[in-house]
Amino acid sequence: MTNGNNGRVYNNNITSADPLLTQDASQPLSGSVAAPGEYSTHHIDEYLSGLRAAINSIEPQEVARVVDLLIKAGENHRLIFICGNGGSASTASHMACDLGKGSRVSGHPILRTIALNDALPQLTAWANDTSYDNCFAGQLEGLGQAGDLLIVISGSGNSPNVLNAVEAAKRLGITTVGFIGFQGGKLKAMVDHSIVIPASNIEQVEDAHLALNHTIAVTLRTTLRERDAIQPPALVQAVN
Repeated sequence: MTNGNNGRVYNNNITSADPLLTQDASQPLSGSVAAPGEYSTHHIDEYLSGLRAAINSIEPQEVARVVDLLIKAGENHRLIFICGNGGSASTASHMACDLGKGSRVSGHPILRTIALNDALPQLTAWANDTSYDNCFAGQLEGLGQAGDLLIVISGSGNSPNVLNAVEAAKRLGITTVGFIGFQGGKLKAMVDHSIVIPASNIEQVEDAHLALNHTIAVTLRTTLRERDAIQPPALVQAVN
């Protein structure tokens, strides 16, 4: 335990499978340190340089594969589930919005998206009554069907509730996609399709995942519009 500002006490002996929680916050950052009262852009440059490298690691063909899966899910009126923890949960919610609203193109089916981490009563019920490890899998078992799509977002690739969601999806015949960081963790080998951001900084991983979401949403929308320019779509009936 170490004393912080204002007499607060902080615990530096946290253990977790998540690499973010195993970093020692008491150690200084690498590189030069500005003297008191001075302003230095070194760490800003360092972070942005790492972020550019993280984004540049994304392979366009891997993104195109996910876009194709989403288009097919829309055409077949399948549900698209998305989930994650912490910052990845906010990205999952953001993605559900971008796909469900931002990627709409007139004449094409609307993507039916559900962010499992947004269902707070369900999430807390599963966590309280069984285990937090079941909070996504339990919902998926009640909602998912063969042919649906599950996108899981995890920095470490080792979050138990995300891994359990993928296992539940496999039992149900649901196709799985993983947005992961670092080396991919256990999740990389479990999902049907993975995009791994090989950064060692969790914030850069999360930034790249959000950029990946926007890339997918914009690519999906523009792809459908380009297809319409070649062959106008037939009228799409609303799904009850």
